[in-house]
This record gives sequence, C-alpha cells and structure tokens, in this order.
Amino acid sequence: MTPRKGGIKIFELIIRWAVPFVCAALCSAMAAYFRRSHSKNKCMAQGMQCLLRLEIIRSFENYNSKGHCPVYAREAISRGYTAYHNLGGNDVATDLYDKIMDLPTS
Repeated sequence: MTPRKGGIKIFELIIRWAVPFVCAALCSAMAAYFRRSHSKNKCMAQGMQCLLRLEIIRSFENYNSKGHCPVYAREAISRGYTAYHNLGGNDVATDLYDKIMDLPTS
C-alpha cells in the first residue's frame, strides 16, 4: 500500500504547484490580451475623433463660404460634433461648430 500512498502524495504535490502556476499564467495572458485590446480601441477612438474633426473643419469651410448652412447639413454636423465631443475632442472644432450653427439656414 505504500506505493499507492506515495502516488497520492506526488499527485497532491503536483496539484499544489500546478494549479497556482496555471492560474497565474491564465491571468497573465488575459491581462496582456486586455492591454492590447485597450490599446487598439484607444487608437480607433483617436482615429475616429480625427476624422470627425476633419469633417467639421471641411463643413465649416464649405458652408461659411456659401454664407448659409441647410437644416439637413446642420443636423448631420450636430450629430458628428456630439460624437467628436464624446470622444474627447474639444478644441478648434468646437469654435468652428459654433460658427456653423450661427450661420443662417437659407
């Protein structure tokens, strides 16, 4: 019966060391995955913010030169600005957005 007891002790020893090792490895892998995922999401948000900012600038140049901004364009620009602002944008585009909204509609 001693070989059996020795086998159980070895199994218990393996479990005591292997389980924490495997758990630590899984936690480490998950942390690395979430770091990479967060980094990609941050880059996507920055890219989207940049595109929205460029669209606000382009719209300002277009409608300011015309001297008016139609209602349908005003609504689209407003939605774009809201998304831009929610992504953390709040600089020159805010001033241009306000100027667009001050333009007459016809």
